[in-house]
This record gives sequence, C-alpha cells and structure tokens, in this order.
Amino acid sequence: MKKKLYLANPYGFSKQTNKLLYEFINIFNDLNVEVFEPFERTKHITQKDDNWAYHLAESNFYDLKKCDCIFAIVNGTPPDEGVMIELGIAIALKKKIFLFRDDFRNCSDNNKYPLNLMLFLGLPRDNWEKYYFESLQDIKSNEKGFVKWAKNKVN
Repeated sequence: MKKKLYLANPYGFSKQTNKLLYEFINIFNDLNVEVFEPFERTKHITQKDDNWAYHLAESNFYDLKKCDCIFAIVNGTPPDEGVMIELGIAIALKKKIFLFRDDFRNCSDNNKYPLNLMLFLGLPRDNWEKYYFESLQDIKSNEKGFVKWAKNKVN
C-alpha cells in the first residue's frame, strides 16, 4: 500500500507557480508516494454554490485526515495562512510533518528556527533539520528524513 502525502501549498493560486507543483509531485511519485494535492482534488468545487468555500475547506480537512503526512511549502513572510492552518491540524492529528522553504527571508524572532516556533512543535526537537528542506535536491537526499520515511513500509 502506498503512503499518502498531503501537499499543503499556495502554488495553485498562480499559473506560474502551479507549474512548480509538478516538480514536487514527480519527486513524490518517483518514491512511490500517493500525492493529495488540494487544488487538483477540489477543482470540481465551483463558486456557483453559496457554500463552496466551506465545502472546499471540508474536503481539504478530510484529505489531510486520510494522509500519512503533510508536506508543506512555507515560503513567504508570513507563509500562506491556509497552509499554516493545515499544519496546525496536522500537528494536532500527530501526522508526520515535512517543511519546505527556499525563501531566504527570515520569518522568525528566534535565531534557531527560520519560521514561527509553533510549526516546529510538529518536528522532532533534535534533528528537526532532517524534516526541513531548502531545495528540491534536499527532498531526495538520503541524509534528510523524507526518503527514509517514504521507503519505510506503512504499518
């Protein structure tokens, strides 16, 4: 059985950044991980229904619950608020968490962590850097934690 990954990201809001999603998805697919990408999975929800926003959020929540991990793209200062909420839910659900940030700007008031301290509650206290990626090559690195997680069998 394939592991399931929820790809929390703001890239679907822009045609240019949407193209970047496929670079991530290809890496995950190469590691035999099923990707739940929220923009793709909710494209059937249209604004014709007055409750479309609620249905979209509800769909993302249920997808996140079904997944084994969340891989969150956390660029920006601050990062996208929807991604931050998804991370909060993932922390509460005790999902495996991976963070990607190739944005060089500091987004923290602490020298140890590059983002809001609460996000690191979802990562191991020691060696959190293994679950934090600054490039696409980092994701594929055997020295980081994603490849090891992807190759371990589902319980």
